[in-house]
Amino acid sequence: MRAVLMAGGSGTRLRPLTCDLPKPMVPVLNRPIAEHIVNLLKRHDIKEVIATLHYLPDVMRDYFQDGHDFGVQMTYAVEEDQPLGTAGCVKNIAELLDDTFLVISGDSITDFDLKEAVRFHKAKGSKATLVLTRVPNPIEFGVVITDEEGRIKRFLEKPSTSEIFSDTVNTGTYILEPEVLDYLPPNQEKDFSKDLFPLLLEKDDPMYGYVAEGYWCDVGHLEAYREAQYDALDSKVLVDFAYPEVSPGVHVGQNTHIDPTVVIKPPVLIGRNCRIGARVTLEPGTVIGDNVTVGSDADLKRPIIWNGAIIGDETHLRACVIARGTRADRRAHVLEGAVVGALSTVGEEAQISPGVRVWPSKRIESGATLNINLIWGNTAQRNLFGQRGVTGLANIDITPEFAVKLGAAYGSTLKPGSHVTVSRDQRSISRMVSRSLIAGLMSVGINIQNLEATAIPLARAILPTLDVAGGIHVRIHPDRADQILIEFFDKNGIDIPKGKEKKIEGAYFKENLRRSQIHEIGEVAYPANLVEIYTTEFEKRLNVEAIRHSKSKVVIDYAYAVSGAVLPRLLGKFSCDAVVLNASLSQAAPSNNERESMLGQLGQVVQALQATFGVQVAANGEQLVLMDEVGSPIRGEMLTALMTHMILTAQPKGTVVVPVHTSGAIEQIARRHGGNVVRTKANPTALMEACQASDNVVLGGSGDMGFIFPQLHPGFDAMFCIAKLIEMLTIQEQSLGRIWGDLPRISHRVQTLRCPWTIKGALMRYLVESHPADTLELVDGVKVIDRASNSWVLILPDAGDPLVHIFANSADRDWVDTHLQDYRQRVQGFIEKEQGIREEQVV
Repeated sequence: MRAVLMAGGSGTRLRPLTCDLPKPMVPVLNRPIAEHIVNLLKRHDIKEVIATLHYLPDVMRDYFQDGHDFGVQMTYAVEEDQPLGTAGCVKNIAELLDDTFLVISGDSITDFDLKEAVRFHKAKGSKATLVLTRVPNPIEFGVVITDEEGRIKRFLEKPSTSEIFSDTVNTGTYILEPEVLDYLPPNQEKDFSKDLFPLLLEKDDPMYGYVAEGYWCDVGHLEAYREAQYDALDSKVLVDFAYPEVSPGVHVGQNTHIDPTVVIKPPVLIGRNCRIGARVTLEPGTVIGDNVTVGSDADLKRPIIWNGAIIGDETHLRACVIARGTRADRRAHVLEGAVVGALSTVGEEAQISPGVRVWPSKRIESGATLNINLIWGNTAQRNLFGQRGVTGLANIDITPEFAVKLGAAYGSTLKPGSHVTVSRDQRSISRMVSRSLIAGLMSVGINIQNLEATAIPLARAILPTLDVAGGIHVRIHPDRADQILIEFFDKNGIDIPKGKEKKIEGAYFKENLRRSQIHEIGEVAYPANLVEIYTTEFEKRLNVEAIRHSKSKVVIDYAYAVSGAVLPRLLGKFSCDAVVLNASLSQAAPSNNERESMLGQLGQVVQALQATFGVQVAANGEQLVLMDEVGSPIRGEMLTALMTHMILTAQPKGTVVVPVHTSGAIEQIARRHGGNVVRTKANPTALMEACQASDNVVLGGSGDMGFIFPQLHPGFDAMFCIAKLIEMLTIQEQSLGRIWGDLPRISHRVQTLRCPWTIKGALMRYLVESHPADTLELVDGVKVIDRASNSWVLILPDAGDPLVHIFANSADRDWVDTHLQDYRQRVQGFIEKEQGIREEQVV
């Protein structure tokens, strides 16, 4: 049987270790990852290995040559011009694969029983068998769902947090029949998970998943790289050690001298031709390569030291990686998670702070403290983007330096000379951050249309009129007054998709930033008449005459937001009687508690003035809370239902788009008006995209997120919502209180539980496997439907925090109470059980 070793990767997330080394050749216990894989194949009697190469192919060819010294026969297939993807490169060698063959990734450490996987494949008569495993946090991997027989029913490549339906993931090891390659065109970039496997699923070809027992670690980033070493030393994975065991847990190579005063605490691995000086301490987990010198009194706590390094006297290394030929001089400190690239020098008494990356051939001067990455690149594991944009503590996480680099990273994903808009709320911190973003954008040759302090609906609406590539908006986070939120829009004003976010993150973390010459530096322009343009579009979508002749009196609380500078002008044009509260732009952003207090004030004013309704505008013009004529707040699910009813009364048979967790009252209201309901994932981008997918969408969003009127612009717009409310109340001749009273009464409750990140995937798999498939919907999270009573329970993992939300919805309040309690107990019980199992495993 032949094996194809996928060894083409450049290992960008392992930088700076892979600047001059392909990822499969990175050492684990002083042997390349690829050698561990070759040894695994050999243990299972697979001795014909074809390695597919792209990045620095000569490194692997020079090391393994024909494979004779390693007990196998090695041949090589080099992708000369461009990478062909995981499947494309295998298609390229199809003539060498005339029988069942195995494909294995070149960047993982595993001891799976490959013979058993092959037996499973043949017993099932499978065309393609994916070797699967279960992991605590599946978000970085391809999630796979199989039936009881192991046949694959669904898979999702690198899901978002809320899309995790299982903790069973694709390990990148496949057993394939040669005929599956017939589905692939030659010389084209194709991927197994994205292209071939979905095609096999569509054609209903037999495709199975074999859940393997044993150890597997995808060495995809620096933390995993260190963990793989520690696990191997702790015998958690079966690997062949390069050196004999001279005492329990201590492996030492030939011709190595260790001073008698050295304290060694196993497990430890020391290579050949090393010199370990007097009074050195080697803590458990320390790995030392060949030809390494360690000076006296050095303190080594779990470092990974590559071949040829020189470690000076009294040096302190803490769970770091010291690459080939690097020198750390006397009393240098390299702290947890830091990485020093090949042939670098860390000066005497210099310190490299935790998590800092130093690229190859750099010098840190004596006594210096390095707190930032030393050019060129960064593979820190922080994700820039969260559920919505980039967030962080103002002037702590989101600093001017951070914003400059973020702007340059975004600009580097655009063509030189492109234009983007930059807008913000009126806060001083937002002005500072937006100016830093502008500096970064200009540095990479991007021109700026500076909208300055602008309500966010206006910023979205203006984008399509300016012929720009996209836009950025900076504001105080709507739910956290101490945080900044930076949002990115596409050219139509929609939040950018995940794929674009990943490109920006890639440019940021790798520091793959374009540098423009002086004459290419971007310029800044200040577009005029923004409010007029927005107002024109605003008016086109309203029955202006109805509003002008309305006798409505509206009380509007602007909560000290920049929308207070826009909405009064709009309503003034329509001759509306509007009373304004808290419109000052110089006040600090109110906290959540302060906004609640302001809502109480709003209710009192509405009652005192006998107003038609009151409204508090939040989130820089995106969100609102209504107050009916007697001062009762209408928000959340009730606000969603009310807006749906009013819009469908005005535009029957329209389509309404809501997030998956919205109350079932929406479907009842839609049926009354011959309308249609589309449910999406619980994130703003999904809502915006769904609203643009059909011309018949009349409303999108929810009371919690805000409302989208897609004919105006693709984002949430509280200002237009207020004007539309005045129009509809006038034409429909009803009060908010009366409409509220006529809405269907659906019991809709939610409870939130803490759920560790490492258990979310297992929890979702448990829920999927413990319910019949015909009772489930997997739009976002796991929704369990009782079709007899038209009731449901939704278990939705939180995208940003270690939480899981349980929603229950029914016309029967007792059903909601019973099922909410039942699922709370189920979920809590599963979480506690999994935590107990994992604690036992750790012990």
